[in-house]
Amino acid sequence: MPSSVMPTPRKGDGRQSPAAVSAVRLRKAYGDKTVLDGIDLAVPAGTVFALLGPNGAGKTTAVKILSTLITADGGQAHVAGHDLAANPQAARAAIGVTGQFSAVDGLITGEENMFLMADLHHLPKREGRRVAAELLERFDLTEAAKKPASTYSGGMKRRLDIAMTLVGSPQIIFLDEPTTGLDPRARHNMWQIIRELVSDGVTVFLTTQYLDEADELADRIAVLNDGRIAAEGSAEELKRLIPGGHVRLRFSDPTAYQSAASTLREATRDDEALALQIPSDGSQRELRSILDRLDSAGIEADELTVHTPDLDDVFFALTTAGTPDKTKEDVR
Repeated sequence: MPSSVMPTPRKGDGRQSPAAVSAVRLRKAYGDKTVLDGIDLAVPAGTVFALLGPNGAGKTTAVKILSTLITADGGQAHVAGHDLAANPQAARAAIGVTGQFSAVDGLITGEENMFLMADLHHLPKREGRRVAAELLERFDLTEAAKKPASTYSGGMKRRLDIAMTLVGSPQIIFLDEPTTGLDPRARHNMWQIIRELVSDGVTVFLTTQYLDEADELADRIAVLNDGRIAAEGSAEELKRLIPGGHVRLRFSDPTAYQSAASTLREATRDDEALALQIPSDGSQRELRSILDRLDSAGIEADELTVHTPDLDDVFFALTTAGTPDKTKEDVR
């Protein structure tokens, strides 16, 4: 397996996790339009993986291929250990999919939507009713269960949609822009649901255009641009790819400030605030180097802050037209 798609440990876990979803050189074209141009992906089990990209970048196409809704034109993909080309049915049994548009039937009640999913999964009637009741309670929909789903708010429909997806106890859930159109409270509720799913051992493959959502939830993020992976890593790793990061040192003692300015000659001075700004990627190695230089000179700063670009900066830098190939890198 190429190094660019090696599984990585989950946050706070020193062990390697097996890949729940993997793709190597995955390709898809519609006519003369190449939508996916040989992408590599690896999603460790029990993590949240976010795929970012502008409209038309190929995010939904990637989800459709990995969830067996369409076939790839080239490359290999495995989901839950199953080769999608050789055994798509086995992969389908291990996954759940919540698309951009709700699969909820508004003409029937929330409870009836759940019963319908239980029937589609061939659950015995008693088992189906038990599972439906448990999931409706888990997603705070018990009170509305017997009301037509057409009367539900957007957030309630989204919760019901995910509850329906969970009827089959999937190992892996694909969430394609799950919070589009939701108000801030409903979005935060959805985030909590996603965290709870992962804490239960479910793997979540998330596509989103909300950068704060990826920053908040994802263990690992890939940025898709023009059918290719422009960069991949944790949110913090991606932020360090973009110029503009710096360390700011503030002093209360003017003498210490002047001494530090003499020691750190590359720093930009702010004489009024008694502050120095040093270009930095925010890495531990660079911070240690700065502090060691101050320590050697017998200087102590009163305040140290690290400023790094945010995911908005990353997104705009990596998804502008004509992004050069040299930006494509794995920052594992």
